[in-house]
Amino acid sequence: MGTAGTGADATVRERRQLINVAYRLLGSLAEAEDAVQEAYARWYALPPGRQAEIASPGAWLTTVTGRVCLDVLGSARARRERYVGAWLPDPLPAHTERDRGHGADPADQMVLDESVTMAFLVVLESMTPAERVAFVLHDVFRYPFAEIAGVLRRTPAACKQLAASGRRRVRDARVRAAPAVQADVVRRVKAAWEAKDIAALVDLLDPAAVMTADGGGMVGAVLRPVEGGSRIAQYMVAIADKAPGLELLERSVNGVPGLVARRGGAVMTVAAFDVAEGRVSRIWAVRNPEKLRPWVG
Repeated sequence: MGTAGTGADATVRERRQLINVAYRLLGSLAEAEDAVQEAYARWYALPPGRQAEIASPGAWLTTVTGRVCLDVLGSARARRERYVGAWLPDPLPAHTERDRGHGADPADQMVLDESVTMAFLVVLESMTPAERVAFVLHDVFRYPFAEIAGVLRRTPAACKQLAASGRRRVRDARVRAAPAVQADVVRRVKAAWEAKDIAALVDLLDPAAVMTADGGGMVGAVLRPVEGGSRIAQYMVAIADKAPGLELLERSVNGVPGLVARRGGAVMTVAAFDVAEGRVSRIWAVRNPEKLRPWVG
């Protein structure tokens, strides 16, 4: 687990990997950065002799980062209960669309693949902390259970069972549409939204679609999920009516086609979509300004 070697170079090289692991475990860029910083702080607090004894600094740092993330996940439920409205993972822009003044680090370290799509991260949120750590480390990053056991302080067999449980949750989730199909559906949603065409939006939304918004209590956002394609379409048009000058842009959100709502040059909302059978089944709208810092206005 990690790169073998000693010295500053060996530990610095691990930072990108650690950020990617921590974000998938926590769904928050700020918390991922804090977890990695804590792991490095513990490494540099070790006496030089102890550092020299560690054959793989990368393995050591990954173990510590995993344990820090496990602790954060353990307290997340209580923190999420205090959160105003729904909590959603941080949306990630494409590398070419990052705000270099604020989000270049750690957002610039992220590898955008299927394991960071909003749909995937939301499924990860349904797992227990131990399931999430075991599943992400093994199924996403291919770490062996013998090493994951050191993170979770459980037997390799127990870790294997935890990962299998997490895998079932992912398997039970609806399969995401191909990128080209998703891009086409999102493009048509954009056009219908701009035209305030409720009928067209209803046709593009699954009758059982669900829209979840995250304002974090800092900006206006519906506090409970909006359920049903018709209700969502009416809500979307109502938003457009209340926000003249709102500009919709097609953007990559966590590596898949999504929409960004901009007003007066500032990013107001980042929307991620789950598309199945040619219709939108889920919409995740992130409006919390703290989560939009990496996005270019």
